Amino acid sequence: MSQTSDIQLLKPAGLVQSPAFSHVAVVPPGATTILVGGQNAVTADGSLVGGDDPAAQTAQVMTNLRVALEAAGATLDDLVSVTVLLAQGTDIAAAYGAAAAALPRTETPPLVTAAIVSALGVPGALVEVSAVAAVTR
Repeated sequence: MSQTSDIQLLKPAGLVQSPAFSHVAVVPPGATTILVGGQNAVTADGSLVGGDDPAAQTAQVMTNLRVALEAAGATLDDLVSVTVLLAQGTDIAAAYGAAAAALPRTETPPLVTAAIVSALGVPGALVEVSAVAAVTR
């Protein structure tokens, strides 16, 4: 299901205007909210892929995010908010480039929060993404 105009992603005047993120999400009553826990660059059997390549790891993370959303009846188009955790020392540009390539191009992208952390829960993981999506039916 794709996002409808009932769900608003806003870029208010007075805040920085970025093509990469919105600032405010308004999800109306009756919409289904979908929460996706942190996704790492692991395959279905739990194997970490991508080695020390943040772009390769991020591509797998985004694939996992897409699979999780589809299980709940949503798509990447339905994202409202994304939280990105990067292990310290990870090439931010490479990770963001791979994430951007997977996300739909839109004037109102989801909200984005990012943080650099000392390590992630999966040994060797460089990137972790959790997300919130919303759909109206």
